[in-house]
Amino acid sequence: MGAADAPTWIVLGRAAEAIVAVELAADGSESGRTPLSADELVAWIAAREASAPPRWVWNDTPGWYDPVLARGHRLARCHDLRLSHAILRDSAFVADDAAVRTAREWDAAPAAPDLRPALFDLDRDAESSRLPDGIDAVLAEFARQRDAVATATEPARLRLLIAAESAGALIAAELRSAGLPWDAAEHDRILTEMLGPRPVGGGMPEKMDAAARLVRIALDDPTARLDSQPKLLRALHRVGVLVESTSRWELAEHRHPVIEPLLEYKKLSRLLSANGWAWLGEWVHDGRFRPVYVPGGVVTGRWASSGGGALQLPRQLRAAVRPDPGWRLVVADVAQLEPRVLAAISRDTALARAAYGTDLYAGIVDLGAVTSRAEAKMAILGAMYGATTGDSGRLVPRLRRTFPRAMALVDEAAATGERGGTVSTWLGRSSPAPSAEWLERQSRANQVDATSDAETRARRDARDRGRFTRNFIVQGSAAEWALSWLADLRQRLATMPAVPEGRAAPRSGIAFERRPHLAFFLHDEVIIHTPAELADEVAVATRDAATAAGRLLFGDFPVDFPLDLRVADSAGKA
Repeated sequence: MGAADAPTWIVLGRAAEAIVAVELAADGSESGRTPLSADELVAWIAAREASAPPRWVWNDTPGWYDPVLARGHRLARCHDLRLSHAILRDSAFVADDAAVRTAREWDAAPAAPDLRPALFDLDRDAESSRLPDGIDAVLAEFARQRDAVATATEPARLRLLIAAESAGALIAAELRSAGLPWDAAEHDRILTEMLGPRPVGGGMPEKMDAAARLVRIALDDPTARLDSQPKLLRALHRVGVLVESTSRWELAEHRHPVIEPLLEYKKLSRLLSANGWAWLGEWVHDGRFRPVYVPGGVVTGRWASSGGGALQLPRQLRAAVRPDPGWRLVVADVAQLEPRVLAAISRDTALARAAYGTDLYAGIVDLGAVTSRAEAKMAILGAMYGATTGDSGRLVPRLRRTFPRAMALVDEAAATGERGGTVSTWLGRSSPAPSAEWLERQSRANQVDATSDAETRARRDARDRGRFTRNFIVQGSAAEWALSWLADLRQRLATMPAVPEGRAAPRSGIAFERRPHLAFFLHDEVIIHTPAELADEVAVATRDAATAAGRLLFGDFPVDFPLDLRVADSAGKA
């Protein structure tokens, strides 16, 4: 089949004892069905991808793509029905009567990925499948989704969002397959330096134990339970530290001999529990950290993690992120992503000008809205997160005068949320509707005989929801930009030349061992593992992809997305 005759989509599903691949033309008509065994499937997929890459359509990416990656093949594009269904089901851009809204069988959590994929399992217990995977059910959902987009108020934006979300599903699988280069010996050295030697047979490391002893001395309580918040709070109250929580921010506001050792103990305890020796043994193997990413795991579209804690990687452990010999790390993060996105989605040219080609916060100072960079940062964060008190609340009104369009957008989003309405990101992901309990509390508060407690609770609930919707449109749109950046960068990296076999990084998996590849992603930051001789080219591609993502989403609106970009032999040095 030539490229002109190639199907636009190939839909994968199951029927009886086989996997079925259904080829669809651009108009959705079938142009062929191919039954395949599990043993045949990967080679068949690779052959179709090599001739004229289609967009692969399947119920959930990990179950189909992981085995393909394990055999050394990378796919260009897919349409993830589970992720796309979640977007279309709730999007305000989609018609109210769209059939996709009532296909509840597709409201499923992601399946747990197989961390050692090898073969497709054709003999799974049907009850264990979280999503429909029969070919007829898959085709029906794909048709519902295509119809929902075609009849939407903003079909082009939804198509872009679905393409970016599905690309994110491929990237998440590839990140786990390639892994983040990790030096276990350096990790152990850092833990030993910070915590003391690893205790034999468990127990508390000596430096953590020393901090605990100082806390108990300051509390005059040798049996104080430091890991029980209620008991620790009572002990703190007894010595006059009247805090409502044991957060480091609240503790740091007090002056007492217990504060310093308690903060140290909490820091060391977090390190030990989240990324200590047990974590190292479970998550780092053969020189790679392979976390489980969950695209769209947060309602705003941000990613989550269901294993390994990739989204809470402490800075002190970054020195353990080290490339293979002859390779380098390109580390890039976006400067002030969310405020720049706010400028773009509100079309506030004044805010865009304050940011263009410079530090956004310094640009706000130059416009005279505030007097210092610290105030500018505080004011912008207050505007996006709904601060009404303290320094942030005091500074936000100044932004309303200087950046009226940006502030009007987030203020209206907050007001919509307080009324119980929903808001949408730039590309069309919509916020969840309020719960039945929320609506009931608002209704009771509006009754003639409502109590003051009911009114107070309802107003607090409304304000909380307003803060959520205010931030939703910004954080969600920023997540869309980040996905677009990743997707573009992924394709640029795939076109770069492969290094000779002798220069390979075999622990990165056969699909990535000879080419630059994404190795880590955290909201607005990427780490790329690259052969040293391609590091400069990768750096250029990373910047170019950021620029392209801005144009793709926001056209010629004058907003830029500058990167803090470093090439290094350790993420700790970047």
